[in-house]
Amino acid sequence: MTQVLLHETHTEHHPPPAPVTLDRDHAHRLLLDMVRIRRLEEKCVEMYGHGKIRGFMHLYDGEEAIAVGVLQFLTPDDTVVSTYREHGHALARGMSAGAILAEMFGKVDGCARGRGGSMHLFDADLKFAGGNAIVGGGLPLAVGIAFADKLQQRNRITVCFFGDGAVAEGEFHEALNLAALWQVPVLFVCENNQYCMGTALEYSQSEPEIWKKAAAYRIPARRVDGMDVLAVEAATREAVQAIRAGAGPQFLEMFCYRFRAHSMFDAELYRSKSEVQEWRKRDPIPRLIQQLRDQDLITDDEIAAMEAQVKAEMDEAVAFAEASPLEPVEDLLRFVYSEEVDPTQVYQLPPSAGADGEPREVTYREAVREAMSAAMRREPRVVLMGADVGRYGGCFAVSKGMLEEFGPRRVIDTPLSESGYTGAGIGMAMNGMLPIVEIMTVNFSLLAADQIINTAASILHMSGGHYNVPVVIRMGTGGGKRLAAQHSHSWESWYARVPGLKVLVPATVEDARGMLETALADPDPVLIFENTLLYNMKGTLPANAGPVPIDRAAVRRVGSDVTIITYGLNVFKALQAADLLAAEGIDAEVIDLRSLRPLDDTTIMASVAKTHRALIVDEDWRTGSIAGEISARIMEQAFYDLDAPVARLCAAEVGLPYAGHLEDAAIPQVETIAAAARKLVNP
Repeated sequence: MTQVLLHETHTEHHPPPAPVTLDRDHAHRLLLDMVRIRRLEEKCVEMYGHGKIRGFMHLYDGEEAIAVGVLQFLTPDDTVVSTYREHGHALARGMSAGAILAEMFGKVDGCARGRGGSMHLFDADLKFAGGNAIVGGGLPLAVGIAFADKLQQRNRITVCFFGDGAVAEGEFHEALNLAALWQVPVLFVCENNQYCMGTALEYSQSEPEIWKKAAAYRIPARRVDGMDVLAVEAATREAVQAIRAGAGPQFLEMFCYRFRAHSMFDAELYRSKSEVQEWRKRDPIPRLIQQLRDQDLITDDEIAAMEAQVKAEMDEAVAFAEASPLEPVEDLLRFVYSEEVDPTQVYQLPPSAGADGEPREVTYREAVREAMSAAMRREPRVVLMGADVGRYGGCFAVSKGMLEEFGPRRVIDTPLSESGYTGAGIGMAMNGMLPIVEIMTVNFSLLAADQIINTAASILHMSGGHYNVPVVIRMGTGGGKRLAAQHSHSWESWYARVPGLKVLVPATVEDARGMLETALADPDPVLIFENTLLYNMKGTLPANAGPVPIDRAAVRRVGSDVTIITYGLNVFKALQAADLLAAEGIDAEVIDLRSLRPLDDTTIMASVAKTHRALIVDEDWRTGSIAGEISARIMEQAFYDLDAPVARLCAAEVGLPYAGHLEDAAIPQVETIAAAARKLVNP
């Protein structure tokens, strides 16, 4: 059983905050806002019972003092990042009860057009950056949003709410470490209701006093009685004042209790009714009423009038939600990618350069560096961030020398915390910055996949268009380096499956430079996969090199007998194989995909219609590969143009071995590409 007694923590360097002195107007405002939250949640339960609301729904009953006590200190320019239990936060921030209920009804007048539901409330005008259904998922975003404010020298703060369950997640620790390192203006508010879903804190945390975890990162922290709105107000006032004075992040553990189940599907088998009843004695609403009565600050008639006012508001909100229309099914595919984004929000592409001057021979590495440097010189919102991008010069020396030119506020070294710094980059993009996030190698991106897929790719859609994410994420990919199974992956196809992302695979030096510039001008998240064996490759960069399209394939060699479809390093292997085949009288056409999402079906199908044979070369495993997707599209769109079944040459279904001869045998080579094409033409 959880303990009811609470002692606010403080040290000699962090004494208790000054108590709140109440006046009638302020006291009534606190009470009214808490009553509004309580009655909204009761109305949600009623509507859930009527079948108007479905899915998971997490109620805030018992925790009202926290939202009301904290959010009163924010300005309209400050940001709120919330959790899936965010109805109270949204209402206290200024979102209407009607917009909240309409969202839960799945209606178009909901705050996210009915696309987010109970767990994903958004309002960009209120700078309410969303509820987040991923436990701990909002923490790195909040750090990034706050970091963007700091870098742009705005006098703003970000409040990040999360529950006690989040402190067991790696993103909690990664985010707090980044916040402390960068001294960002963020207030972390842990709503410790003592149960991570159905597991009591004592069974999930070796150190149940959560504020101590923040103190370990040298973030000023205290535990507060979250059932007392005046205690919450006093502690928050002090924390916010410290942040605005430049003291960096602050942390408040709000010790509280939820009176209702974790969600509407929760049978509450993990706690006793007597425990709940004991905590109800500390209900923050009756508690405040008693405090006001003790000071002659409220009368029974005023309380009754307040209740009547709130009832009318909630009845009106239900009527609004009921009357709101459903979004037309024809709009289903909206908000996967951005619509009508103000170009000033993203990178402004430079005008086309003239052809004057001589072409230059550069390496792939130099082309990427040149694109990043040119963008940073032109646009102060562009930053490069990632592990070892600064002082080390990048794992593959791509960013060598950039720290010296642009300084540590533009070339930002991060810890080895891929989820944390990728999430921070996403948060920065949501708040006006144009970050280039470097993940050393694609295998490390799996640690950040939550942020890439659940946030970067999803937030535009589930916010109903409120927030787009103009972030570019670069990573090395591919095998052939004798690095064995954990450093030789080709995970491009995993991300290419995800709506909301754009996935680029530049092969030439011109594409390495130009696709990065175009990606920076895109309002949506763009992932760029750079085969690490290409970094030393030299190529000719035209004098007028500039942005290039990121949605079209390129025919690198024209042919008539067979189409070889591939990308990245394998483009050059395919071109060599085509030369071998030409000596035998087989004329191969080579297509460089350049982009895996979107795929350029038009170029692929036109080539197949001409050659009548298709070979797809892919360093990924055959099962679930992009090669399988392309094969299916050819069968759907160009079946009657084929004179032979579509062929695929993929990596052997084994983790790449260290031994060189085995690694070579596991992935496509010039000879195996030529053999597969030869078999298609001469079966």
